[in-house]
Amino acid sequence: MQATTVDLCGGAQQLGVALDARMASRLLRLLEELERWNRAFNLTGIGTQAAMVATHLLDSLAAASDLAGLRIADLGTGAGFPGLPLAIARPERQFTLIDGTAKKIRFVTHAVRTLGLSNVEAVHARAESMRPAEPFDTVIARAVAPLPKLAALARPLSRPGTRLLALKGKRPTAELAALPSDWELLGVRELSVPGLDAERCLVTLNARPGAPRGASSPVTA
Repeated sequence: MQATTVDLCGGAQQLGVALDARMASRLLRLLEELERWNRAFNLTGIGTQAAMVATHLLDSLAAASDLAGLRIADLGTGAGFPGLPLAIARPERQFTLIDGTAKKIRFVTHAVRTLGLSNVEAVHARAESMRPAEPFDTVIARAVAPLPKLAALARPLSRPGTRLLALKGKRPTAELAALPSDWELLGVRELSVPGLDAERCLVTLNARPGAPRGASSPVTA
């Protein structure tokens, strides 16, 4: 079943995200490319475009209003989510999409070129080895690691005041209780993603002053 522009724009509108015709066209083209590459490289377990609209596009766009600043890092982007949909919907911001799996970054690079996204850089690297020339304003991640480990991985990319956005399933109560002291919890927002029959929430953290950039809390599984 093919997704339609009406389905996509209607779902995005429910999330408070306005998509113009070019944005919607790029997002659906992204799914077409993902479907094509998935047959050879197994990038996602979601089989149809209609399911991908909710699981990949709308779930990613649910965090659009929570981005802060101009420089955004997507940590453990996989096949480009949430970074690529957010970059399409927020062209005024610059996105760096980071993943340690070569085939996934190859797809992201292909998608960036195919869609003509001048505000996206794809980086093949493990998070713990990243030392960007400038810290990011927001670091976002979806299904990468438990919050304590994610916070440690994000610290070298951050400065005091950097926002860390974690797209999660149900409220991660135990993970929240184990947050490292160099991150402050700003809130947990429940998400209602159109077409997605699953609990979703967005955890927002803020990097505290104190720990030098490049130093992170010990990483535990």
